[in-house]
Amino acid sequence: MDAKLLEILVCPLCKSPLVYQKSAQELICKADRLAFKIADDIPVMLADEARKLSAEEVEKL
Repeated sequence: MDAKLLEILVCPLCKSPLVYQKSAQELICKADRLAFKIADDIPVMLADEARKLSAEEVEKL
């Protein structure tokens, strides 16, 4: 993932900053508890395709 792109990306729903999870290739929104996948170095920022996170997963971040 390009560092400059990571600096400007925010959650499409609440505009909160995102946490990059390199190992899972996901961008995480703690506020909405959503994980947006990264496919071929392109973030998929669609709410319909985001994975919902459990409270435990968010706490580990």
